[in-house]
Amino acid sequence: MGDMYADVIVDISSGQLDKTYQYSIPEQLLSVAVMGAPVIIPFGTAKREGYIVGLSGEPKIAVERIKPITAVKEKGQVIESQMIALAYFIRENFGATMNDALHTVLPVKQAVRRVEKKTLVADAGMDVLKDALEKAVRRGYAAKERLLRRLISDGELLWETVTGELSISSPTVQALVREGIVKVLVKESYRNPLTSLLKLNEGEGEEKSLKPLPPLNASQQKIHDRIAADLSAGVHKTYLVHGVTGSGKTEVYLSVIEEVVRAGRQVIMLIPEIALTYQTLLRFYRRFGDRVSVLHSRMSAGERYDQSLRAKNGEIDIIIGPRSALFTPFERLGLIILDEEHEASYKSEMPPKYHAREVAIERARLSGASVILGSATPSLWAYESAMRGEFILFTLKERAVPGALMPTVSVVDLREELAAGNRMIFSRALQEKMRKRLLSGQQTMLFLNRRGYAGFVSCRSCGHVMKCPHCDISMTEHDNGTLVCHYCGERRKKPATCPSCGSKYIAGFGTGTQKIEEGVKKIFPEARVLRMDADTTKKKESYSEILSSFSRGEADILVGTQMIVKGHDFPNVTLVGILAADLSLNSGDYQAAERTFDLLAQAAGRAGRGRLLGEVVIQTYQPDHYAIKSAAEADYEGFFRQEMAYRRALSYPPVSHVMVVLILSVKEARADGAARLIAGAAGEFIKQNGLCTTVVGPAPASLAKANDLYRRMVYCKETDYSWLTALKNFLEGYILYSEHFKNVNIQFDFDPVSGY
Repeated sequence: MGDMYADVIVDISSGQLDKTYQYSIPEQLLSVAVMGAPVIIPFGTAKREGYIVGLSGEPKIAVERIKPITAVKEKGQVIESQMIALAYFIRENFGATMNDALHTVLPVKQAVRRVEKKTLVADAGMDVLKDALEKAVRRGYAAKERLLRRLISDGELLWETVTGELSISSPTVQALVREGIVKVLVKESYRNPLTSLLKLNEGEGEEKSLKPLPPLNASQQKIHDRIAADLSAGVHKTYLVHGVTGSGKTEVYLSVIEEVVRAGRQVIMLIPEIALTYQTLLRFYRRFGDRVSVLHSRMSAGERYDQSLRAKNGEIDIIIGPRSALFTPFERLGLIILDEEHEASYKSEMPPKYHAREVAIERARLSGASVILGSATPSLWAYESAMRGEFILFTLKERAVPGALMPTVSVVDLREELAAGNRMIFSRALQEKMRKRLLSGQQTMLFLNRRGYAGFVSCRSCGHVMKCPHCDISMTEHDNGTLVCHYCGERRKKPATCPSCGSKYIAGFGTGTQKIEEGVKKIFPEARVLRMDADTTKKKESYSEILSSFSRGEADILVGTQMIVKGHDFPNVTLVGILAADLSLNSGDYQAAERTFDLLAQAAGRAGRGRLLGEVVIQTYQPDHYAIKSAAEADYEGFFRQEMAYRRALSYPPVSHVMVVLILSVKEARADGAARLIAGAAGEFIKQNGLCTTVVGPAPASLAKANDLYRRMVYCKETDYSWLTALKNFLEGYILYSEHFKNVNIQFDFDPVSGY
């Protein structure tokens, strides 16, 4: 075996994670100098600590200039070593650079001002305080008198009380400090992201004391007992909980979490959307109190920084949040839960394009922890893995609330509505059911998987579509007459005449949530309507405010995009209307049917979650499609069989694996040339290794231009994932050493969850 070298990073919190130094590995350290290992290295004239973030058999500089590693620490900081090993896993399995992976998993130093809590306390005995009070009274020092009387009474004063309520100036306080009578204590405090959430729920009659878990039913208890027995025996596995909507998966999570926390371990609870934070966090806070916290992108940098510190210091036991919360620096991690594990948002759309599910399983392996995946509509990947025995499968077939039934579902054929002369957004059946809910005081949710006011704007005379000048995509019309590109943010006024033919017949086509809201108000002017979509949730607390308002019964109808159908529990919602249910069937990628089934089944599950019977109306132009029929019948197994037959016939995931190579350049010719070279190099690798890998492309991506970047793709399909990663490594080396890829951005994506 030849000489081995390690890339060592000295300060992992600096943010400059690409700044590494190469050291040689002495022969006696080869077995322990692994990825993520903490090491002692010569650095300048001193010894420093660092971490191995890369291994190679090739020197990067002259060999005589490379110093050897002094030692590998036996007991380094466990969490940093684990996170670096996790970054390496992401780099190897998802086509990322090590630098991108490190930036993803490691918190960096931030210029965040710490929050200070100042208090005023006595610096002398009670007799001294009383003597000082008498002196202040004799001399007429009114401010000192007020301060000393209050200090004698309360024993300790918040600085805000001193300067606010008591109106004491700083010089007055400092005079008493110099006399040795009082002292000011300054303690750093953490920003609390729970404060605003809990304020929203004041006055709802919630008890301040922690609430015990309700008793589990027999099905829930069976799952708890099996996982608890494994935890007690030190057995760590991945479990898939397939439970119908409303079956009480969260109660199972909470019961298992109690076991983990009782054993002194910590828990990461992943949710797919920030919108789900509101109800999830409230339920967990009521059970575990301040030992729970949250991490998500809508929090301030200071709030995120403080929660990471609390986690690392062991001051919290449970963290809740979307995908990025997976990298919370828990030292005693015992359990990771992915709720709604089927959701596409668990896959990062930006490099590194990792999937939280696979990374969670790897982090659990590194930490000696367990993983629970939960969903009413499990991903085909997870369910197929369970069928192969890789995961332990549990099934909850009934709703948890005694007497609660699955909703009744009716499918409306919109072609028949049109033939009957109904050109409205709402079918006649849906209108009648909405009217009944308004009269009975029950609530309705209307779900539309679209954003904006209209799908696109075009000329009715010549068909010209108004497109973004920077992106190869139509612009969307909003209610103020502005055209907006939802890829790059370009905004412009809707033209009065067609720029192509001069016609004045310019109109928006498609339906958005704003248009749905307007339609509801037109038919039911007395209805109180809330809308929840990307445009109404731009502010930090928008999600919680809207959902809290609807939960309190301050609105009759909630209109929204897919963010309203994921995991929310509103007992008074007895009607869900699913508008244009088949829109997602026309998305043009192999997962269209799965995505449609998931959305419809999840949306239908919002109805009748209490003791009131729920109804669901699915409006569609394709009532006979198996995804829509299976969702209407709540038949996951039937959908799984049909969809897997389709995937096997065309060798799509999870039957085989797909690697997409995305090529981006500001020059179209350069993007085309680079794509041809990559496809050719991939073909040579496949030929040399005797593989059956299929290569499609090069070809323009479905969005061929965005943000002034031309987008090309090469699509590789292979049953053996290890060969795809080997191909990726080969292409990375080819790209690195070829001058043809200058000024070209190359991205790799494995088993993508959205089209290109």
